[in-house]
Amino acid sequence: MGWRRREGGGAVAGAASRLRFAPSSNHLLVSSWDSGLRLYDADACELRMEAKSEAALLDCCFQDEAVALTGAQGTIGQHHEVVSCIEFSQITGQVVTATLDKKLMFWDSQTRNVNPNSIKNLDSDVASLSVCEMYILAAIEREVYIYDMRNLIGPVKVKDSPVEYHLRSLHSSPEWKGYAAGSVDGVVAVKYFDRGTDGDMGYVFRCHPKSRDGRSSMVPINSIGIHPFDKTFVTGDNEGYVIAWDAQSKKKLHEFPIYSGSVASIAFNHNGQIFAVASNSNYQESDKMVEEHQIFFEMKQHF
Repeated sequence: MGWRRREGGGAVAGAASRLRFAPSSNHLLVSSWDSGLRLYDADACELRMEAKSEAALLDCCFQDEAVALTGAQGTIGQHHEVVSCIEFSQITGQVVTATLDKKLMFWDSQTRNVNPNSIKNLDSDVASLSVCEMYILAAIEREVYIYDMRNLIGPVKVKDSPVEYHLRSLHSSPEWKGYAAGSVDGVVAVKYFDRGTDGDMGYVFRCHPKSRDGRSSMVPINSIGIHPFDKTFVTGDNEGYVIAWDAQSKKKLHEFPIYSGSVASIAFNHNGQIFAVASNSNYQESDKMVEEHQIFFEMKQHF
């Protein structure tokens, strides 16, 4: 078994911020800093649709196969600041948004209203959100906050993350009953909700243990993708490395050929046979710096 890389078309203007697969198809949604929202067909490796907003789009997700959500105005409701993270819960029907004004809000997707009692005022910005069944996880500085979306009185738990620096990425798994979180200095923490899953409640490791000039490599883990069925996950970092890990044996499974730009976002499709990568790069043109991104698909091959 191996992987085959295919390009999803050529480079596109603007840096990508997030990519997400649809719940049951191979449609891929990509948001970007140039205010573009794009839809790709992973089977054909082609761009199918593009829409523009008035501001940068920092995140996106699917509500279902026909409805996509992002930080554009007028979709569900309005924030006073830019939406930095967005998630949708299939179980509760809630849209959860985090913004640069340090607020976490829970919207009813049917009425498009937010309950004032469900607005969470935070001490810092949310770096990443992830839905896990009835729970929403938020990476805030070095901690992971866990809220029960059925009862929004306060955090269910505040888990002190065993990382030294701030968290950059977070992905939870109902199969694992836990999550993987990546920090700005290249450390990944794997944690479980149930102590019976792992005696020490998880573990922490550095993705690139090689030292440079006697110091550990400190490369931000920009994105983490968890396989929908296997106990494996993939990390993508700022230097273009994408690595697959076995969460149970705590070992590296595969290191993919390095990408030419930083890995902004990665995601598995619904059956784990494809995962997509958004790679950002920049170059000097005349008197300005130009940013662009390219989408790649890693296809699992069976021999």
